Order: sequence, then structure tokens, then C-alpha cells
Amino acid sequence: MHQDYFPPGIVVLTGAGISKESGIDTFRDPDGLWNRVNLEDVATLEGWHRDKKKVLDFYNEARGLFRAARVAPNAAHDALARLEAKYGGEVTVVTQNIDPLHEMAGSKNIIHMHGREGEIRCMKCGTVFPSDADLTIDSVCAKCGAVGELRPNIVWFGEQPMHLDEIYAALEKCGLFMAIGTSGQVYPAAGFVLHVRRRARVRTVELNLEPTENQTLFQEHIYGPATRIVPPYVERILAEGWKAGGW
Repeated sequence: MHQDYFPPGIVVLTGAGISKESGIDTFRDPDGLWNRVNLEDVATLEGWHRDKKKVLDFYNEARGLFRAARVAPNAAHDALARLEAKYGGEVTVVTQNIDPLHEMAGSKNIIHMHGREGEIRCMKCGTVFPSDADLTIDSVCAKCGAVGELRPNIVWFGEQPMHLDEIYAALEKCGLFMAIGTSGQVYPAAGFVLHVRRRARVRTVELNLEPTENQTLFQEHIYGPATRIVPPYVERILAEGWKAGGW
């Protein structure tokens, strides 16, 4: 390879499927936490204004259960961290997940488009703080002093995803787009593959448990559990370089 050659950037979109094998999916089981509440009550802005205590109590419980479960990154998270560390070009992980498993695995260039567990935001001044503390309606914003305006820094239903300008900037520069463990049904994330396909010489790969509705938009398809299919694909990229992506 010519010494002045710089490998194309890689954007990896990850969804719930990559964290399922770490135990995150148990929260959505029939008797799990998410199925014991009405999502309109705890995951919408209207629910927040209607009953802040109910919303905060729910997320306090969810945070406690997550910590108690001692959820850890799996082989797929580890593989993406290795890709970022060893690949010669830029690797950006855009995740729909609020869990910190990519960070725990060692990935650094991560965009949480739906927010991140372990952060809180003031509804009055907009300041975001790192915090694992439980919130109450008496919690005080350290920036503006507002009382009862702190909420989890998580995108609720009906709210705009975060960091879209940054995400689209990465998509414009990438030569390989990988979608891992995502349903292909939730927009705008489901439209990222169409965005990159507008440009020539961009490879698109779907790595998922099973085909999605977006299957035909991808040039390559690899199906199976994330822990089984992601590590060998990463090793293929690292071993074959740009040829692995079909550039």
C-alpha cells in the first residue's frame, strides 16, 4: 500500500441487538421493568410534566437494576474497540443504546444519539452533568440552581435524537458503513444507509441476528448473534484492509 494512502473512515451504527447478549434485553422481558409501566408515563415529555416523581422513580429503579446486574461488554463490543485501536483510519461508533458498554470495552469515538446512562440534564438551563446519583423532585441544578428540573439525559419518544450534525458529518466521510443489531425501523437511524449510498464507493454491511426491512439497501449481509459474527468481520477488516470493505 502506498505510504501516503489513508484508509477510508468507518461508521458503525449499533442498536439493542449488540447489547442483548450482555443481558440488557432482560429489562424488556415480559416481567421486566419496561413492561411494568406505560411508556407514555415515563418516556415522554408530556409524562415528565404530568408527574416528574413517577418518571424519576422509574429511572432510579432502572439505574439500580443495571448496576446490580453488573452488565459487562461482550465480544462484539470488544471487537469494535479493537477495530478503533488498530484500524489505520477513523472509526466512529454511532449507538442508539444508552448503556455505557462501548465505553467499558474501550471504544473512545462514540456518539450516543439517544443519550447516555450516567448523565443528567437540566430542563431549565440545558446543562449536562455526569452523574450516577438518584434524582428527586427536590434535586438542585448545580449550574442554575433550579429545583426539580433535573432529568436523565436520554431522548424520550417524540424528542429529536442528539448530535445529528456530528453523525451526518461522519457519514459523509466514511467508506464503510456497518449496521449491527439494529432493527432498521427507527428513524432517522434507519435512513443512514440511504444517506451513505448517495455517494459512490461506499460499502454497506448489515450484521444482525436476522434480516431487517432494510436488507436490500445493504451490499453485504451477515446474520447471527453479534458475539459470533462481529469479531471475525472486524478481524477481516484488520487483516485485509480496504479490500475487506470492497473499496
